Amino acid sequence: MSENSTPAHTAAVVGEPEVVEDELLSQTSPATRANRALVETPAWQNLKRAATRLQELQLRDGSIGEAGDTSDHDEAARLVQTVRDSIRELAPSFEHDADYLRLVDGDFVRWADGGFGVPDFLDSLRAFQPQQNRVDGLAHLVVFPMYTQNGSTNRFVEAVLVETIWPEFVHDLEAGDYENKLFVPIRFLDFTPGYDTNSAVLFPETVAMREVPTFTWGAIFADREAARFRRVVTEAASITRLDLPDEAAALLADQQLAEHTFVMWDLIHDRTHMRGDLPFDPFMIKQRMPYFLYSLEELRCDLTAFRESVTVQAALGARDDASLSEIERTTLRMAGLVQYAILFDRLFRFPLTGDRVRNYDGLGGQLLFAWLHQRGVLHWTDTRLAFDWDAVPAVVVALSDAINELYWRSIDRPKVAHWLAAHELISATLAPHPASAWARGLPDEVLQGPPKGYTDAVLDDEFPLSMFYEALGKKMAPVIASTKGLH
Repeated sequence: MSENSTPAHTAAVVGEPEVVEDELLSQTSPATRANRALVETPAWQNLKRAATRLQELQLRDGSIGEAGDTSDHDEAARLVQTVRDSIRELAPSFEHDADYLRLVDGDFVRWADGGFGVPDFLDSLRAFQPQQNRVDGLAHLVVFPMYTQNGSTNRFVEAVLVETIWPEFVHDLEAGDYENKLFVPIRFLDFTPGYDTNSAVLFPETVAMREVPTFTWGAIFADREAARFRRVVTEAASITRLDLPDEAAALLADQQLAEHTFVMWDLIHDRTHMRGDLPFDPFMIKQRMPYFLYSLEELRCDLTAFRESVTVQAALGARDDASLSEIERTTLRMAGLVQYAILFDRLFRFPLTGDRVRNYDGLGGQLLFAWLHQRGVLHWTDTRLAFDWDAVPAVVVALSDAINELYWRSIDRPKVAHWLAAHELISATLAPHPASAWARGLPDEVLQGPPKGYTDAVLDDEFPLSMFYEALGKKMAPVIASTKGLH
């Protein structure tokens, strides 16, 4: 991290996400410009309108009305035909997805012929394998009945045009120490209403299907993450009068640079979920558990990305500049930017986004802020935020160490003992709610009972916002609300 700094309100921190298109057009390849032209084609526009109208007819599970409601079914049949015709018209632009587009047509036929019951798109989902063609600028047309995480829980027909973001330095990282064959970073071209939300992921498990296969990919919209980050952090830095280091200011001023930064961050974060000394499965899939366990797991993965970036930066920075290749120089710079991105996104956007009902990402950001403050590397003095930049990496890594130690010890603990230790770790830094039963000590009938009793005793807002975040949140609310659907 650099000690050189630029005030947050200077020209070095301009570049609103609203002008992402204008910024990127001058930087994009011919392939990307051709991808963007697809948005204006009649085929895509017809597909988008038909899918949007279908959503108005669908029930939450993706089916359409009652079997006897022929008017809705007749209209749905016409709309599905439009979707199929549009997909066929667009298909020549997506030869790499030919099998998927052929099978998704068949899935639509089967759904319509079956009377528009709960849709089943397993066949086409199995054929869609974007992780096999991670080429920068490669576009995909994706049409499924699916819910959108952090958006809608309805399994409606959604359609998105996307393109892959795969810069050379990320290719080299993934081919080396950070292998992640499932990771697909993407950029929006256009989307239906389900993605006019805060959702920044495209995951196969959201698709309506008859059985759950082994998932082979997960896609993250780096453009949306980058644009939200830039807007929120620019505003927060101005409000808190934070003097931003030059490289952090550059990150906020450049959408493409921010996108590439988030791709490196997400590459390492995503692979971390199943690596390390884990208490079997840190998410305990399909099991109910206190939300603060999710806070620690997501934070663990982010802090691993931070510490790995510190490692990469130290290794490349120790070499003579003349010995570095152009890609290595890029990687060296990006490693520093990833640290700023994790720090500022976690401190400014996460705690203030969403409601206070079991907001696990928000809690992770609160914990990081308090950890840095209590160790004297983050200062809120005279209504101005400041950091001791040289000392920040070691303190962030120390929090990573604390969570890793919790996980390592919990391999030998019963589940509920792990939960209690996790709460203790957090509450040693963050003040729990005064009414917290966990903070006072759970009664014997809960301690001797099933895990459900422990989870039921967790307050929706077990760790409320501090006075700092309450005040900042009031000032930040409009800009955070404005990031919905941003790309």
